[in-house]
Amino acid sequence: MAMEDQWSFITSEQQMHIKTAIEKSLAEGVAKINEYLEEQNNTPLKIAVTGECGSGKSTFINAFRGINDSDEGAAPTGVVETTTEVKAYPHPNLPNVTLWDLPGVGTPNFPADGYLKKVGFEKFDFFVIISAARFKENDVRLALEIKRMGKKFYFLRSKIDFDISNEERSKINFDRQETLKAIRENCIEGLRHEGIEAPQVFLVSSLELHQFDFHLLEETLERELPEHKRHAFVCALPKISKEIIKKQKDAYQAQIKYYSAVSSLGAAVLTSGLSNVDMALVKKVVVQYVIGFGLDEKSLKRLSDSSGVPYSELLSVMTSQLGATTITDELIQKLLKQSPIALALIAAEEISRFFVVIGIPVSMILSGVSTYKILKLFLNVVADDAQRVFEKAVKKTQ
Repeated sequence: MAMEDQWSFITSEQQMHIKTAIEKSLAEGVAKINEYLEEQNNTPLKIAVTGECGSGKSTFINAFRGINDSDEGAAPTGVVETTTEVKAYPHPNLPNVTLWDLPGVGTPNFPADGYLKKVGFEKFDFFVIISAARFKENDVRLALEIKRMGKKFYFLRSKIDFDISNEERSKINFDRQETLKAIRENCIEGLRHEGIEAPQVFLVSSLELHQFDFHLLEETLERELPEHKRHAFVCALPKISKEIIKKQKDAYQAQIKYYSAVSSLGAAVLTSGLSNVDMALVKKVVVQYVIGFGLDEKSLKRLSDSSGVPYSELLSVMTSQLGATTITDELIQKLLKQSPIALALIAAEEISRFFVVIGIPVSMILSGVSTYKILKLFLNVVADDAQRVFEKAVKKTQ
């Protein structure tokens, strides 16, 4: 399967709508493509997280969102029950993705009977059930009810780093993999005993998401989510592995052909090389890349705080000038001047407009090609910077 096919989000029906719109007018065609792009980039994803007091659900919510427990807007954590109501925590960079902190099932205000109805289960895309020990009767009852109502659920065994550390201190012949296997099998056996068929349990440390089973959880969710939700999920994932950064790059890459189509259609009525409309489009998408990969100033400062790597050091490993700065037309133009291929394409588009008979169709093609190449250039640069920043942060914490 080609990568862009894997991340295709405009259906055959929508493509027919685009074709019909173009036949009416180029402007309607542009509007229709933009409509579907905006729809994709703003698809809501609502993740419910529940568990008993002390299970670590609030810390997991914060870690998934790439923020620290002490940051403004963080889900409150503590050794006593801090979640007394259903509360939403939007992703700091992608507000369409929201993690919902649910009170533990069986608490006085949220008894097991009628729990899902009270928390408004129908609005959630899937549930994450977290425990810091064995999953209990209320966890199982909740899972079975979620399944009965046609929703997905996933068991997370949290605070694995503490278990591993304790085992290592207490055993002379400590075996990390055997310990993890024993914890997982213990959880699975308990869930089977309570009536859960073929349970999957993911071992996770919110303080070290790049360790243990988070990558398995991520791959499972990506596979099982509806196609139109997958883009939002992947783009919201914390930048904790090379594989996640690669997937995010592939997801953004799949959209470039649609942006280039917008540029092509717009070129039929515009009169300059990289036009103001094209520049606005390029700038908008580049800003999306910078924020999506967590290279904006706020994201980098949060990463600096959590990783212990000075903010200046994170900036120092970035080769582009796009991170932690305001993206302007002037900056885009300056960076394009450093790319001979981009300059050649823009020049060819400008020259094509001198042709009276074939100028418009040629310029349409060249404008689309220019936009495609330019966006791909910026995407590669930003993704490479994200990789360098990730490696710098992880190296410090290892």
